Amino acid sequence: MFAIHRLWALGLTLAAGLATGEMAHAQSHPEYVQFSPSATKGALYRPDSGTPSPVAFLAIHRTSNFMSMIATKELSQRGFMVLGMNPRSDNNEAAVNFEDIALDIKQGVEFLKKQPGIKAVVLIGHSGGGPSTSYYEAVAEKGSSYCNGSDKLSKCSDEDVKDLPKADGIVFLDAHPGNTINTLRGLNPAVKDESKPDDLDPALDPFNPANGFNPKGDSHYSAEFIERYSKAQSVRMNKLIDKARQMEADLKSGKDPRGDDEPFIAYRDRARLSDISTDIWCCTERPQKLLKNDGSISTEVIHSVRVSTPKNAKVDGSLNGGALFLTVKSFLSANAIRSKDALNDIDICSSNNSTLCAVQSITIPTLVMSMGGHYFVRDGEIIFDLSASKDKDFIVVEGAVHGMTPCKPCSEQTGISYDNATKNLYDYLANWANNRWSQD
Repeated sequence: MFAIHRLWALGLTLAAGLATGEMAHAQSHPEYVQFSPSATKGALYRPDSGTPSPVAFLAIHRTSNFMSMIATKELSQRGFMVLGMNPRSDNNEAAVNFEDIALDIKQGVEFLKKQPGIKAVVLIGHSGGGPSTSYYEAVAEKGSSYCNGSDKLSKCSDEDVKDLPKADGIVFLDAHPGNTINTLRGLNPAVKDESKPDDLDPALDPFNPANGFNPKGDSHYSAEFIERYSKAQSVRMNKLIDKARQMEADLKSGKDPRGDDEPFIAYRDRARLSDISTDIWCCTERPQKLLKNDGSISTEVIHSVRVSTPKNAKVDGSLNGGALFLTVKSFLSANAIRSKDALNDIDICSSNNSTLCAVQSITIPTLVMSMGGHYFVRDGEIIFDLSASKDKDFIVVEGAVHGMTPCKPCSEQTGISYDNATKNLYDYLANWANNRWSQD
């Protein structure tokens, strides 16, 4: 069940007197769509003028507010219907039971498929929306066998995920390889004791100048340190997983009287080397398409133009930004993944929150777009390589930040303007969609 209401330009104020199932007629403002449960909601954007496209887009994230994310406006301006959705774990990482996101996306897909004139529904996986939308589509195509295997740290319910309607296409816009993988790569392995997070091993501390840290700019670490660091990150993550699984077992057995869930905190998770050193995950492995600021496309080995963030040294030790406040369930379902090396040896299918695993089961048309001003350039290439789709495309948007706008600090560093990054990105995406689902 869902209800649709009108959103005024300033915020999400509900218009009075709109009943369930009634469409608002104004085209310049989004319409509020209430799904179930009440935390699941959306904003529906329609093109203001011209002939509307038969393609509708659905954008959703694991926790973030996507009701006004940039794609909703950019794509509706280009003639597309767009539904920006917020999931049941809206703005609450501790409330995430990741497998449940399929139930939210299912409602959005069904809603869009019922809209007059819509012939194709395309999922948008931006940032943490990448693992969310790819998980949904993998299960829609493969069934519950994809998400409830014995190797999964958290499993789906057969009943919950049956009969998921397939999408017609999927677009990854600077998508995470997995929130789980991002969490793994953010863990500070210098922590020697989880109960004493400020007691650090200086030989593994990424913010120790002796290891290569530069508090005033880009850091440079030796290959030996990077390998040792990445392996130690995996050791710490695997220990956290073992701790969480024991807590889960105690909950199920009744040894822990709470019965359903338990708080789970992991300190110091802002130590991702690619944040503080542009040497890490610097570039594509081979020549790929680069969408340049002037709108032309070149083929080359693409280097990220991002700027490092040495301020993470302070953030990593803080509670506000440097710690994960989760539960056993939200940790295992959306933040944990098995590995031996955080950069190069990850068991990508040990979690359902893994874009890298999911795309191997997705056959619908797939577009992967990485932002050249961020650190997912190489991850985007891997997503593309692993994709099972026979109709797939990969391109990097020159000088775009993770939020899909021009990177001003990057321009200051390179002396190159990236002012057209947003326009170029959405023009390319619009052409990609229109070329596959014509209005005939």
